[in-house]
Amino acid sequence: MIRRMAALAAALLACACGGPEPRIDFYSLTPTAAAAANAPASSLAIHIGPVTVPDAVDRPQMVVRLDDNRVDIDDQHRWVEPLKNAIPRLLADALSRDLNTPNVLTSRQSSTLDIDYRVAVDVQHFDSSAGEVSEDVLWTIRSRKSQAPRIGRTTVRESAGGGAAGIAAAHSRALGRVAHDIAEAIRSMESK
Repeated sequence: MIRRMAALAAALLACACGGPEPRIDFYSLTPTAAAAANAPASSLAIHIGPVTVPDAVDRPQMVVRLDDNRVDIDDQHRWVEPLKNAIPRLLADALSRDLNTPNVLTSRQSSTLDIDYRVAVDVQHFDSSAGEVSEDVLWTIRSRKSQAPRIGRTTVRESAGGGAAGIAAAHSRALGRVAHDIAEAIRSMESK
């Protein structure tokens, strides 16, 4: 009887452990082409940071809104890097191309450059759903030349078809629009 129970337990354990592990796919935020690709070359030095992200979405798993009060934390679809690192990296790349300057740094980088503009970013909302993403981002630009900071807000909605890959692409486009708004504000501050 004991041998039969041990054999049954071993068989059940083998069945439970024998299934394939679910596949995990990883996604990154990727900058899109800058709208002002023909901007004249610039030597402006810009520092992006700090960047804050809501704790609810700053995790490896994608957080997908199911309805007003429910979200799904999707273990099979993950960000390749923390959003608090990915967002400033994407913004820096997009600003560098939009303003045509190689001197855009993130908080993770150190530099001996004199910084012309410091950009703080507070991501208020970074929502994903099967058909759409939305972002609400507050940003503050401080100039070395001026005491008065420039404060702005960019609210963006982007269509997100194609599952998790579509969500990642839509967030990338939305952050590109945030970067463009920041670039326009810096251009405006430069012209004064």
